[in-house]
Amino acid sequence: MRILLAEDDQIISDGLSRSLRQSGYAVDCAFSGVDADTALLTNGYDLVILDIGLGRMSGLEVLRRLRARGATTPVLMLTALDGTSDRVRGLDLGADDYMAKPFELAELEARVRALTRRSSQTTPVVQIGALTYDQSGRSARLGGVALELSAREVGLLEVLISRAGRLVSKDQLVDKLCGWGEEVSHNAIEVYVHRLRKKLEPGGVRIATVRGLGYCLEKPAEERKS
Repeated sequence: MRILLAEDDQIISDGLSRSLRQSGYAVDCAFSGVDADTALLTNGYDLVILDIGLGRMSGLEVLRRLRARGATTPVLMLTALDGTSDRVRGLDLGADDYMAKPFELAELEARVRALTRRSSQTTPVVQIGALTYDQSGRSARLGGVALELSAREVGLLEVLISRAGRLVSKDQLVDKLCGWGEEVSHNAIEVYVHRLRKKLEPGGVRIATVRGLGYCLEKPAEERKS
């Protein structure tokens, strides 16, 4: 899950990005409206967290340009402004949610989960064989038993579940799991897949390797027939 965080306050940006990365999200940080607009033109994101009061181009203008290009990426607006007019304008321009500063990190992460779940148009709990994944709580169970997963393993599982039955290349995994400045090699991806595979295989859930191409979280035979 890849997020663009556009926030010009360095302290807020550092705190938010650190918290989101610890939860398994890949985060790119932009510190001006121009940088945010450029990032959105050149990269694909699952969510944008966008401060209204950005320099060089306001967050509202970044949002207007994003929607004018036909992009439906979920956008969570942040602002220190108390007036309702900015909130209304942001929502009218196509923002999906809105939070006023200061805010609690736990609430922001809950809204992030809700927005990404809503945009994927999937049910809160996804089941593949004996594996169930709760997108709201970002937790997995195998045969009814909770799985202990690292943040990186959660991110990997989310990508594979969203493309269950389809091939996912290592480059796609790197793109979804890593933000700017994070160095994750294909060898590291192999290690993450190996660790996740060992935790899933006892329940009969298989991650297939297609040599030279990538990985596939296989659907049970009865699901493939339907």
